[in-house]
Amino acid sequence: MPTVEELYRNYGILADATEQVGQIRRQAIKELPQFATGENLPRVADILTQLLQTDDSAEFNLVNNALLSIFKMDAKGTLGGLFSQILQGEDIVRERAIKFLSTKLKTLPDEVLTKEVEELILTESKKVLEDVTGEEFVLFMKILSGLKSLQTVSGRQQLVELVAEQADLEQTFNPSDPDCVDRLLQCTRQAVPLFSKNVHSTRFVTYFCEQVLPNLSSLTTPVEGLDIQLEVLKLLAEMSSFCGDMEKLETNLRKLFDKLLEYMPLPPEEAENGENAGNEEPKLQFSYVECLLYSFHQLGRKLPDFLTAKLNAEKLKDFKIRLQYFARGLQVYIRQLRLALQGKTGEALKTEENKIKVVALKITNNINVLIKDLFHIPPSYKSTVTLSWKPVQKVEIGQKRANEDTTSGSPPKKSPAGPKRDARQIYNPPSGKYSSNLSNFNYERSLQGK
Repeated sequence: MPTVEELYRNYGILADATEQVGQIRRQAIKELPQFATGENLPRVADILTQLLQTDDSAEFNLVNNALLSIFKMDAKGTLGGLFSQILQGEDIVRERAIKFLSTKLKTLPDEVLTKEVEELILTESKKVLEDVTGEEFVLFMKILSGLKSLQTVSGRQQLVELVAEQADLEQTFNPSDPDCVDRLLQCTRQAVPLFSKNVHSTRFVTYFCEQVLPNLSSLTTPVEGLDIQLEVLKLLAEMSSFCGDMEKLETNLRKLFDKLLEYMPLPPEEAENGENAGNEEPKLQFSYVECLLYSFHQLGRKLPDFLTAKLNAEKLKDFKIRLQYFARGLQVYIRQLRLALQGKTGEALKTEENKIKVVALKITNNINVLIKDLFHIPPSYKSTVTLSWKPVQKVEIGQKRANEDTTSGSPPKKSPAGPKRDARQIYNPPSGKYSSNLSNFNYERSLQGK
């Protein structure tokens, strides 16, 4: 039986041998690009892609540099090796190969990423997109949306069609299936930045009106703390601005109108003494109404006589009463919010409480503008507002986004499951009689993950 001294001595020899093997591997990785010539290049790219699975930071960095090196020799051949492993390799290799493409492609010069190379990336990506996870889909949309050849109107339209296929818009929507709901939201979030006056959102808006709105209250989500109904309504509002000609416009506008009525209550009945006959005032959900009213206003422009010609007189009268009741409440809240924010600038507006008040003021002002439009005779659809959660300032088209993981020399760590979402604020005004207790005005909010 070996002594303790012998065991330590043998362990030292083994450790030295292991270190030598590591040095040999790193040297071999450095020299691999020298063999990347002609028919050998795709094979070298394939080997290097497999080596991305290493957990050694120095080795991982060398593999990245070697891949970039042969990319500049032959981009098509290198892509062949990368996509071969993405389609057929081990999960860890697939994950890191996709991450490599999503972070490194944008660092390559134009003479490397030619139109032909970008076409190959699109072709191979379509094969991968036939079977991807939600996280992989987001990464591939990042890759494809960054290609110069897809910056055109036709290019953006191609991307929208890809997203629509992933969203499975031909299938009946199942609101009780969290995966079905999550897939639709993930895909729609990827599609929204692609829409414009020339790339229409009609297919998505139609699906939301026909399949999602009628099931709004039944939606389920695997994301804890997310107000799924508000999330859906926000996406619909953002898309409605870019909706083109819709086949069943009147039918879908009516579904949107009916959903809006659910969140715009009638005034409570008053008893003979003038007091509220009910136990409590209706709850006004301003965040929901902003989304629904904005969407109705956008689609209503396409059928401006909907309220006057498509609704019967009784229904129009009912709607006007609801609008008037909501408008009365708005005026009270707007005045109180302005008073609360009066004279506050700079750091004072950055407190959590005042941030909520600023958002609340944006929401109520938006609703106020849209309601005024609908009170015109005939109703008008001319006013424009910026949705409360959208930045007012415009970002320059050529502005560079912060590079993520492009300089890191360490293997990427596996991200936790589930989509990451920035916290958003929902504004729920206080309940109670509009004309009373203004000095006790409260601000309620709930945060949901993004």
